[in-house]
Amino acid sequence: MSKFFLPILVAALPVFAGAAQLTEIEARWLQAGGPVLAYAKQLRLPIDIVVQPQAAPGAVPLAMGFDGGRCKLVFSMRGNPAAEEVLDQVPQSRRALMIEAMTAHEIGHCWRYAQGIWHAVPKGFQEPPVDAAVPAEIVKLTLELRDTRREEGYADLAALAWMQRNHPGEYGHVYQWLSAVRAAQPTTHVSHDTANWLGLVADGKSFAGNGTPFEQARALWDKGMLSAD
Repeated sequence: MSKFFLPILVAALPVFAGAAQLTEIEARWLQAGGPVLAYAKQLRLPIDIVVQPQAAPGAVPLAMGFDGGRCKLVFSMRGNPAAEEVLDQVPQSRRALMIEAMTAHEIGHCWRYAQGIWHAVPKGFQEPPVDAAVPAEIVKLTLELRDTRREEGYADLAALAWMQRNHPGEYGHVYQWLSAVRAAQPTTHVSHDTANWLGLVADGKSFAGNGTPFEQARALWDKGMLSAD
């Protein structure tokens, strides 16, 4: 995502400058993700919040895009009756927690982008060879899918590292929910197949050492890259 049309910008993080313009669901998701956004502000991550004003049926309710060197956390919830479908199996008492995890996932994307390592691989990692017999357009799509899957793997780890740091008693619930969401996808050609990385962190204690949750996620993501492809 690189361009946004007719956005409503909420300029302050995490103060909701445009609160009067927000719908109930938008305000609720912003409130739930507030701790992550406040932390992102402390880290000086270049984030803008964009609320799409037009109807977006079937759109991903929360996504990260990039434009002009800045990260754009995009809410697409208006005219989108399935916006909260991902939470259907979550008890009401834990829905804010899962929204916080989703926000941490998206901020993980921004951290990678701000670090200048978007789609970069760990030092010393060897890419598998490309089959010369495969048509060029198929190779291009396959590589794009691979790169997206890798970034989603990192972002899932970032979300779980955040949970372990801030809600360790709820880690198991978040991990089980996220694993179920990923397992419900098709088994082939999936950009969000992050099982390779999720398998490393069934126990939240896998996130060890100092550093931000994003740095802890990076160490485990590097480890998972050894067997990702």
